[in-house]
Parts: sequence; structure tokens; C-alpha cells
Amino acid sequence: MNNPLTIAENFYDQGASPEWFAAQYYELRKTEGRIYTDDELLQLPNINPAHIYYEEWQVRKNSCNRLLKYLKQKQGPISILEIGCGNGWLTAQMASIENTTVTGADINCAELEQANRVFGTMQNIQFVYGELYDEQFEDKAFDIIVFAASAQYFPSVKQILQKALKHLTLQGEVHIIDTHFYKPEDLSNAEERTKYYFTSIGFEQMANCYFHHSIEEIKKFQHKILYDPAHWLNKFNAVKNPFYHVMITNGYQ
Repeated sequence: MNNPLTIAENFYDQGASPEWFAAQYYELRKTEGRIYTDDELLQLPNINPAHIYYEEWQVRKNSCNRLLKYLKQKQGPISILEIGCGNGWLTAQMASIENTTVTGADINCAELEQANRVFGTMQNIQFVYGELYDEQFEDKAFDIIVFAASAQYFPSVKQILQKALKHLTLQGEVHIIDTHFYKPEDLSNAEERTKYYFTSIGFEQMANCYFHHSIEEIKKFQHKILYDPAHWLNKFNAVKNPFYHVMITNGYQ
């Protein structure tokens, strides 16, 4: 039997209602061909080489494997929260690590329901409908908080990281993967590309919900870059991963 899906009542206002955003985001993903069958979801990050997003999933797999390798070095047990877990594929991957308990949180109810249907039988996993500003997290602390391909949907990296740090255990860490961080001089061009893309596929308003962050914002926190796509050694990797892997601990400057 699947775990009951926990429902939160309150959301942090990002300028658009969570309900509107969730509905638009799901329609966007359908238009892009990013909604997967249950059987496909069970296999992720592995996917048929003929799939339209095969190359993208090689990058996701690369990021996932690096994160799992890092987490397996921790002295368990560890509690993990993934913010913006979507269909739960990464949540489930992290839950496969021994001595972990993992919570996946999102406001996209359709994908959360699929995540709970596919992975909810795992004893150390829970999916919740909501996000970090909700009352259900008020007194919760985690050893690891993960933002995987989700930090770009928060208007302020500073604010969401400050909030996340308050929900860490004493030696806890925040990990950000699969989100672009730009040089300050590149932000304007990136924003224009995003507006053009969303407009071209009929979701112009979604450009207002996608935020471009500078790597300089991360440097204001106690942080360590675990993977730098610009490092010369990484240019020789078989998988060209364009995303930073950033780890942040308490000690905001």
C-alpha cells in the first residue's frame, strides 16, 4: 500500500498562485514531452537511447551519480529533503542509500501522485504536497536538503537558502544540482533566451516564473563547489555536464 500523500494548506507567494503555477508547469511539461509513464519513471535516470531527451538524461544521471556517491560517504542514518521533487525519480534514488529517510516535496500534485504511486511503497520515503515555507516544516530539521533542477523557480536564492539553512541539523548541508548559475554579465542574455523559448511554445507567462541566478549569489554563503563545469579537467569528461554542484552549510556571511 502506498503512503498517504500529505497535503499542505499554505504556500509561499512567489508572485503567482501555486495552483496556477502547478497547472501551467504540468501543461508545459506535457507540451515538451516530459511526462513519463510509470514504467519509464521506474527506470529513470536510465532511458531508451531513442528518447528525445536521452542526452539530457545522461547529464541528469551524471549529476545523480555524483550526488549519490557523496551521500554514501556520510555516516548514517541521514534524513534528506528534496525541494521540487517532481515525479520523485531522484527522491527514490536517494532513498536507495542505506540508513536514509527521504522526503520529497512539490506543489505539482499530478506528478506527486505519480511519484507516490510508483515509489510510495518504499518504507523510507514520503512525498508531501507543499514547500519549505509551509507550517508542516516549521519544526523539522534535515541532514541534507536538495534542490535538483528547482532553484531556478525561486526568485531569490538568498531567501530560499536562508530558509533552508534554518531547517538543517547542526552539521547539515544544502545541495544544489542541475540548475544553471551564470556569470553576472551573462544574466541578461540568458533571460532573453528564456523569454523567447517560453513564448515560442505558447507559455509566455512562464518566463516570469523562471529566474536566472548568478554564481556570485552563492559566494555569499559558506559553500563548496563540488563540481565546476568550467574547470578545465571537466572538459575531457564523456558527459558534458553544464551544471554546478554546490554544497552550502550554515555560516551565512
